[in-house]
Amino acid sequence: MTSTLTPSSSLGADPQSPISSVDNVFPSSQSTGAIGEDPVSGDNNRGKGRSMSLPGVTDEGYTTFNGVTYLGCALVNAPRSEVEIYRNMSILNEQSKQAIPIELYVPRTSEGNVRLVDPGTDTDIACYKIHRILFCARGPSDSEEKMCFAFTCSHGDNPDSAIFQCHVFRCELQEAVAKILYSFATSFRRLPKSIGRSTSSISEAEVTAIFSVNLEFKEDDGKGSYSTCPKDKNIFKFRCDYDKKIVISVTQTGNKELRIERCFGLLLSPGRNVKDGDMHLIEMNSMGYSSDGRTYSISGNWEISEECFKVLDTETPKDTRVFLTVAVDLVICGIQEPVRFAIETKAKIFPHNERFWYFTKKPHQEQFFVKLKLTETDAPDVVQYEVVEVQSQTQIDRQKAGMSLQGLKHHRQMSEGVQSPQDDEESDGDEPLLSGSGVVSKEVTDDNLLEAWHEVLVKWHQNLSQRPKQVQQLAKKGIPEALRGEVWQLLAGCHDNSELMEAYRILITKESPMESVIQRDINRTFPAHAFFKQSGGLGQDSLYRISKAYSVYDEEIGYVQGLSFLAAALLLHMPEEQAFSVLVKICFDYELRDLFKQGFEVLHLKFYQLERLMQDLTGDLYEHFMEMGLEIHMFASQWFLTLFTAKFPLFLVFHILDLFLCEGKDVIFNVAIALLKMSRKDLLALDFEGILKYFRVHMPKKYRTEEAARELMAAAVSAKVTSKKLKKYEKEYITMKEQEMQQEDPIERMERENKRLLEDNMRLEQENDDLAHELVDSKLTLKSELDEVQDQNKEMKTDLTKHKKLLKDTQEEKHRLEVENQQVKEMCRKELERLETENSRNTVIVTDYKQICTQLSERLEKQQTAHREELSRIKILVKSCEACSKMFDADGKVNLPEPKIDPEKMNPKIVDLQQQVRELELELAQTKLALVESECKTQDLTHSLHAAVSEIQASKNTWFTKTLNSIKEVANTHTGKKEPKD
Repeated sequence: MTSTLTPSSSLGADPQSPISSVDNVFPSSQSTGAIGEDPVSGDNNRGKGRSMSLPGVTDEGYTTFNGVTYLGCALVNAPRSEVEIYRNMSILNEQSKQAIPIELYVPRTSEGNVRLVDPGTDTDIACYKIHRILFCARGPSDSEEKMCFAFTCSHGDNPDSAIFQCHVFRCELQEAVAKILYSFATSFRRLPKSIGRSTSSISEAEVTAIFSVNLEFKEDDGKGSYSTCPKDKNIFKFRCDYDKKIVISVTQTGNKELRIERCFGLLLSPGRNVKDGDMHLIEMNSMGYSSDGRTYSISGNWEISEECFKVLDTETPKDTRVFLTVAVDLVICGIQEPVRFAIETKAKIFPHNERFWYFTKKPHQEQFFVKLKLTETDAPDVVQYEVVEVQSQTQIDRQKAGMSLQGLKHHRQMSEGVQSPQDDEESDGDEPLLSGSGVVSKEVTDDNLLEAWHEVLVKWHQNLSQRPKQVQQLAKKGIPEALRGEVWQLLAGCHDNSELMEAYRILITKESPMESVIQRDINRTFPAHAFFKQSGGLGQDSLYRISKAYSVYDEEIGYVQGLSFLAAALLLHMPEEQAFSVLVKICFDYELRDLFKQGFEVLHLKFYQLERLMQDLTGDLYEHFMEMGLEIHMFASQWFLTLFTAKFPLFLVFHILDLFLCEGKDVIFNVAIALLKMSRKDLLALDFEGILKYFRVHMPKKYRTEEAARELMAAAVSAKVTSKKLKKYEKEYITMKEQEMQQEDPIERMERENKRLLEDNMRLEQENDDLAHELVDSKLTLKSELDEVQDQNKEMKTDLTKHKKLLKDTQEEKHRLEVENQQVKEMCRKELERLETENSRNTVIVTDYKQICTQLSERLEKQQTAHREELSRIKILVKSCEACSKMFDADGKVNLPEPKIDPEKMNPKIVDLQQQVRELELELAQTKLALVESECKTQDLTHSLHAAVSEIQASKNTWFTKTLNSIKEVANTHTGKKEPKD
């Protein structure tokens, strides 16, 4: 991947290009960080001369940002690669000597241009069409580029020759980066108001295009290719640690034919009802129509090792599965905006080495209905449509069954049965106060209170296991709104509870049997609060996920609406994961879930305790209720089950939760007694119906002001409700129940017990029927598995017979080779012994020959010496004779004619001596010849011995050498010789 950095002067490059749609923007954490924020609105002037990067709004439909510096641009090959963008951002930020100060104009609709304006001359430096911007990203928050952002833009006359540039900017304020990216995201989503306006010449009729979408997954088989993932009962089967490929096929089945131009986004996310911003971009590797021109196929590589897909790469427990959502964004000819098809499916994740015996490879199929509306265009012959609604067949089926889920619709509508909050919340009419009413200010006028909380929090964070003593007194005054989220988590003991937060991320991907009930109740929870007002909005989606996650987490209780009110109150102060953690702690550690258990025995105990407290502390009011026949549960049920969150204003609700989390569950009695005392006069003057209406309508409205709420909480703190008194009432209740059981008619008790047993029996019979059906299904499945296993067993038996025969042949071959090996060993041993014997004999012969030669040489030398001496003596004697001296010449050589020897006259001794000399000479010649022959033989034997030793050395570490050495050792032991060293 390469890039070419260009200086700031390249800013005016031609931005025109036919590539005409925004690809999926902000697909990662760095580039999505600004989506959830709202820009700060300014006045209608651009505010020249400001040095801050805060936005202002112009009359021309732009959001302007001052204090922005253009650092330059770079040519890039991968315009959607964050790695390349970050690298160029780092280089240009470091080499920013030619940086240009500018004012940035971001259009508020997708039809505008991004303008770079010179703040001094108020002239455009460059502009870029918003739909040609392919990707936006901000600098990492922990780097030097934290105040930088960048976008990539395409340039060129056609897609083949197009080039891509990365433009890098820096802001003077870090928070301005998020606001700029939010403005870009808003521009991508909004259409200009002029689009969609119909004239009298354009038909208002809507048409529906039908698309059939097939989804399949392919898994890396480890051999360089991909095999189709199996599916069982619409549940895909995945294996851990294998990369996968997503293949989507789109076919148009309706009468309205629209051609797909291209796909610019393939997305994936764990879970269902996934928000658009939570989807993760998948790298595409192919797209296009099939050979018949009917089916448009898209494929992409899914790297399972990425952290965001950890849930989909973790083995699922038995009888569970996870949800995942796959979406594809298509640019369709004739439609102004891209169309997204989102498919929800299920999967089970198996171990890495799992083998699947029975399955189907049929792809998952979903049908989508795209409702289109004809819009106005500049060209009279061009037909342009606007997307009104995109619905899948699954959504339609759920709507028919009354189980429509939020988050599945492309355009969500407000439910008809949801009552919108009244504009006049302060009215004193007969309508009850909607839950979520009231405005809680984050301003704190008491600086000493903030300082005290600051000291406490610093001390608390140093030792989370011990709560500072000052917390209780400060909580009685009310926790500052800005600190409530942090303090509530500390009070509940779940500050940074990674275990519960990780469990939440897994639970939201699972299916709950109470989803339809949750969906129905979500619209009725805090309808007066703006965060939860919009059906399908961020607040309702978050509340839906928390409620569903808890229903899966706590199987005994499941879901009750009272918990949704409490969860909504927590969501207003902390993110989803933390809110879920605090909700779990309240239900389990503060024992709120005990109130919902079967029979509501604990709740009835609370009613009795409150009744006894009224009798002791507000006797006249208690007597009045008795006279009216008013029972405690008629007005106090929601107080206990929702912790006062269902009807009362938020300021009071939050203060009650402050005390509840700080002091425990008995705070409910303090607040209840304080409510009754402060409304005593009004209640004493009312009849039965009036009292019920007062509790339902007028009492919550009394505490819409902060002063009234503080007065009530002061009364609650001073209420004389002790744990000792509550324990006493609990014992009374238990004793009373035991007496009632003893005094009760045995027949009635038996009838009641019999009725309960009958209900249990019916429930167990129903469970038995369900289990029977499951058993039959399991038997059928096991039968199918058994048939397959038997077939496999038959094949394995055949393989076993083949392997047994092969093993037998191999063993026979082994035995034959062992016999041959023994024979070779024996032959080698004999040959070695022969060679050693022959070598020893040759050594003895050589030694004898050497000795004989030495003796003969010595004898010959002695005879030669004697001969020379005798010859010298004779010469001397001859020379002394005058006649005989003539026989010698001047050199001393004998110069006589060869005498004629008469054998008869020769001396016999001389003849014998001559004969003896000749014999000795012949013997010497024979001895020398025998010596030469022995030396030759010795040399040949030495060569043979050296060759044998070399072979032995070469095979020294083999089994043959070891065997041979063993034989030598045994032989040496018997002969008494030492083995020669190698």
